Amino acid sequence: MKKTGFLFDQRFLLHDTGPYHPERSERLSAIYQGIRDAGLMSHVSVMPAVLTDMKWVLDIHTQEYVRRFEELCLAGRRTLDSEDNQMSRDTWEAAQLAVGGVLEAARGIMAGDIDNAFCAVRPPGHHAESGEAMGFCYFNNVAIAARYFQKEWGVERVGIIDFDVHHGNGTQHVFEDDPTVYYYSIHQHPSFAYPGTGREFEMGSGRGYGFTKNSPVLPGQGDDEYRRLIEKDLLPAFRSFMPQVIILSTGFDAHQDDEMADMRVTTEGFAWIMRTMMALAETCSSGRLLSVLEGGYALERLPELGAGHVKILLDGE
Repeated sequence: MKKTGFLFDQRFLLHDTGPYHPERSERLSAIYQGIRDAGLMSHVSVMPAVLTDMKWVLDIHTQEYVRRFEELCLAGRRTLDSEDNQMSRDTWEAAQLAVGGVLEAARGIMAGDIDNAFCAVRPPGHHAESGEAMGFCYFNNVAIAARYFQKEWGVERVGIIDFDVHHGNGTQHVFEDDPTVYYYSIHQHPSFAYPGTGREFEMGSGRGYGFTKNSPVLPGQGDDEYRRLIEKDLLPAFRSFMPQVIILSTGFDAHQDDEMADMRVTTEGFAWIMRTMMALAETCSSGRLLSVLEGGYALERLPELGAGHVKILLDGE
């Protein structure tokens, strides 16, 4: 059995997005309940969140943006940059705790305290640009973690795999000219899927050209198409790049019961994705894998999806 860290903190639930917002605290409660009811809590290393050192945030986000987020949030503003990004006065602290908790999980992996981790955090992060909040996201947790691995631990090559149903525009833009971070995303496109980026010809720029790869999936597709594209696009790319750490932007919103998109991935399909990620980490990164929650909004499915995700991290396959 692997040593798996599980990051969860009640303070994430204080980020209040209002009564009708899909990114709400019940998401995390459902995931926690599923892991607890499956009897997995005694097998994981439960990790509380800690406030981040803001120097890591400023590696990815501009000082002007961070200042604006803090001032508007603490002044009681209910939105930041768009109506999608609903917030409360507790959002500023929750966002710092999410980053700090993810970095603590990254530290645990590199120090050998744990083999891998699942960070059940909110707010999510992969849509957040360096100077703009987008798509329910304020700080880009995964991008900040990638830079932390490099600067604090000397990791030369980081691989990011994003299987949220929406393209991680913020993460892609941060690293599009960087050959030391390989960003791969599989997501719904075209149709109404947010944010409209992540087409096949987006492959990075400058020195980073060829270190971005997107696998857009047409609406209505499911397990077979995800498997085909991951085997065709992701696996050869990462086996060539050989990342020393793999970070997952974990979204459960491609599930067939999730109304935030139009995908047909089943619960078993998500299990296949995760088993494949675990095998890839064993091949490339000595099993070092950091999973960070992004989307997933079907409350009736999140308990089984969260529990299945953690069980595969523990089992190692």
